[in-house]
Amino acid sequence: MELHYVTPQGAAEKLGTDPQRGLSPGEVQKRQEKFGKNQLQEGRKRGVLMRFLGQFQDLMVLILLASAAVSYGVSRLRGDGEFVDSIIILAIVVVNAVIGTVQELRADKAIDALKKLSSPRARVVRGGKRQTVDSTELVPGDLVVLKAGDLVPADLRLIKSVELRAEESALTGESAPVEKNAEDLCPKDCPLAERKNMVFASTGIANGAGAGIVTATGMDTAVGHIAHMLEEESAPQTPLQEKLKQTGRVLGLGAVLICGVIFAMGLLQHTPPLEMFMIAISLGVAAIPEGLTAVVTIVLAMGMKRMAQKRAIVRHMPAVETLGSTQVICSDKTGTLTQNKMTVAAFSGAYGPEPLDGADAQFALELCTLCNDCEEEGGKLTGDPTEAAFLRACRRKKGELEAESPRIGEIPFSSARKMMTTAHRAGGGVRIISKGAPDVLIARCTRMLRGHSVVPLGPGEKARILSDNGKLAEKALRVLGVAYKDVDALPGDDRETESGLIFCGLIGMEDPPRQGVKAAVSQCKGAGILPVMITGDHAATALAIARRVGIAGEGDRAMTGPELDRLTEGELSAKIMDVKVFARVSPQHKVKIVKAFQRRGYVVAMTGDGVNDAPSLKAADIGCAMGKNGTEVAKSAADMVLTDDNFSTIVAAVREGRGIYRNIRKTIHFLLSCNIGEILVVFAAFLLGAPAPLLAIQLLWVNLVTDSLPALALGTDPIDRDVMKEPPHPREEGVFSGGMGFSVAVEGCLVGALALLSYTMGRAWFDADPMEPAIGRTMAFAVLSLSQLVHSFNMRSEHSVLRLGIFSNKKLVAAGLFCGFLMVSVVLFPPLMAIFRTTALTGFQWLLVAGLSLFPLVAVEGEKLLLGRGKGTGRKK
Repeated sequence: MELHYVTPQGAAEKLGTDPQRGLSPGEVQKRQEKFGKNQLQEGRKRGVLMRFLGQFQDLMVLILLASAAVSYGVSRLRGDGEFVDSIIILAIVVVNAVIGTVQELRADKAIDALKKLSSPRARVVRGGKRQTVDSTELVPGDLVVLKAGDLVPADLRLIKSVELRAEESALTGESAPVEKNAEDLCPKDCPLAERKNMVFASTGIANGAGAGIVTATGMDTAVGHIAHMLEEESAPQTPLQEKLKQTGRVLGLGAVLICGVIFAMGLLQHTPPLEMFMIAISLGVAAIPEGLTAVVTIVLAMGMKRMAQKRAIVRHMPAVETLGSTQVICSDKTGTLTQNKMTVAAFSGAYGPEPLDGADAQFALELCTLCNDCEEEGGKLTGDPTEAAFLRACRRKKGELEAESPRIGEIPFSSARKMMTTAHRAGGGVRIISKGAPDVLIARCTRMLRGHSVVPLGPGEKARILSDNGKLAEKALRVLGVAYKDVDALPGDDRETESGLIFCGLIGMEDPPRQGVKAAVSQCKGAGILPVMITGDHAATALAIARRVGIAGEGDRAMTGPELDRLTEGELSAKIMDVKVFARVSPQHKVKIVKAFQRRGYVVAMTGDGVNDAPSLKAADIGCAMGKNGTEVAKSAADMVLTDDNFSTIVAAVREGRGIYRNIRKTIHFLLSCNIGEILVVFAAFLLGAPAPLLAIQLLWVNLVTDSLPALALGTDPIDRDVMKEPPHPREEGVFSGGMGFSVAVEGCLVGALALLSYTMGRAWFDADPMEPAIGRTMAFAVLSLSQLVHSFNMRSEHSVLRLGIFSNKKLVAAGLFCGFLMVSVVLFPPLMAIFRTTALTGFQWLLVAGLSLFPLVAVEGEKLLLGRGKGTGRKK
């Protein structure tokens, strides 16, 4: 229930509770039965079995299963007991399904992390008695007591507040603690971040005390709405997943069509049906790159390992490639672009702006360190972030200063007075120190400090100081003034204590940008990536930071949450590319912005660290959470976690992603050109009326051994130097764009023609019975395998591989030698010869095999030379 627009008494009446005594125990029990536990619900999750079965929905997998079943059935009908083909095909499908299931079992811990943020215990007043209860037992209408350090257990309408400030950065993006006032009345349509009379579940109380009535529990709270959004928001498929799915569909339908045509033609030619079944299975196996999914998965996994070494931990494997497609990075401000740590940035004294290490500035900072409730414990500062900033900027330690000038009295900060004053022993007298809003403080000052002298403070000087205050505020700095006076004894009246002060200066603070962010933003722009800031902070602050880091220019303006609410989806999509900064936005707004970019066809990355970022992290094509200071909610919803919380790390991750995408294209190019060669040799032999040149088990061996290992090695190729000087590849760009489809077809035909030529030579020259072509089949098997190994070196670069260096990718050389050894073993080792039905070759036959196998390298190198690519360096970095 939203009650920020009614008075405390009105809120109590609407909730049916007593603002002094709280709910009665009987009423609490009734409401617990009605509203349930104050906890977040967990979304439904698919079990391991359902995930495993889901892997068999892919068309290529279904075709392979059908091939295995047909092969088994044909073997049974023949009665020959040769089930090796069907067993191997089935084993391949199961292994791929296991890999896919393990990949899908990613820990979606967002709801669990949200639960952990809930306060385990809460202080309540029930029936006039104060008691501590489990926070899950709270109900709407409960009266909750708050103090500094508490984690708020539910959404509360404050009915009492004493200097209360709440830390809401994780929920709203507000970098500084927010001042709360129970007596404030907010407009009904007031954004979450501006509801000064409310505190929200899972936020913290920075200082002060208060009491509030529970307005919402569990999934009805603000953080509960985020949990709802996380539950409803499904992560989109990555561009690579979409392209591989599309490619698999085309290959699968093509395989079915080819098998059907071949089977029909065979029946018309009166070929025995069982024989046609086996030929059709061979074609189906040849058409489907069984190792493609596994190879791409392993290449992505290797990329994950390299990225982890660069401080970017990828939680979801396909996200590695998605980074390479990223066109827009939507970044949260607080804790992502900035340090989420208030820092003293400027000082203005009697002579205007002065350096922070100057004597006047350090004296003012010493005064602020004394007039300060922040404490240092175990090397960490605890307390208000603004007060902590003074302690960090002051050269002297607080303990040292307090030992010299112990505190003897104080007037706490008040939102009405906008000041804080402390009194300290100083020599034989008392030093009074005040800090607060400049306009309020200056009215209580009659003198000012100028160097080592104290001079009168007239109207002209006051006007200049207020002008300096305005200049600092224009830079989006939070400005406080500091003043003091020395007296013989502590005055008995607060008004007298805070009058006749000596003005020392203005101190400006900010949450500064992270080191290296500006350079990272510049690199993003150079790589054709649009950086956008999305924050819950004020527009002026957001714009100032955005301009400093290069996201926004002087002419750019920020769009606020209320402005977003007034736009339709279509209007937002039309304007989205013109806005670089979004301010005062809610979690729903962040998701709306991400989806607006996605509707324009852009691949969107979202970075963030707070609870409020979680839904948009999940909605984005890739979510990047901060690892050090990020909430568990954000990390659990993200695809990638930056362990150093450095925005610039995402640039290195994008570079790695682009390199991986290029390498995956190389592997796809290689595997599919090999598959086309296999289809061609089987199909052409059938059209010529010749016996099958390759058996199903031989085709499986080629696809899974002599194809897959070189493909994996191609996935480790070093990244091109110029990879970040090119625009990202668009989502709609096909796998075969840039002429790759033509190259795949031509190279596939070349490999297939060489294998068919070796088969024909073997049958015609060496086989005693051409209808039992043992030598021809063995030569075709050997040439197909070895020519593909040679062809893998052509895939490394568009430029000459000879200039690039045959041995510059040692893993590819090792894979080639190992697969070549395995292929030779299949032809020379009797047990393997029996399984793969090969026969021994003579020296001359091996010479023919070697010559034909080397031809793809010669042919492609010649093509590169003719097209003017042979002189390229192809250098890698």
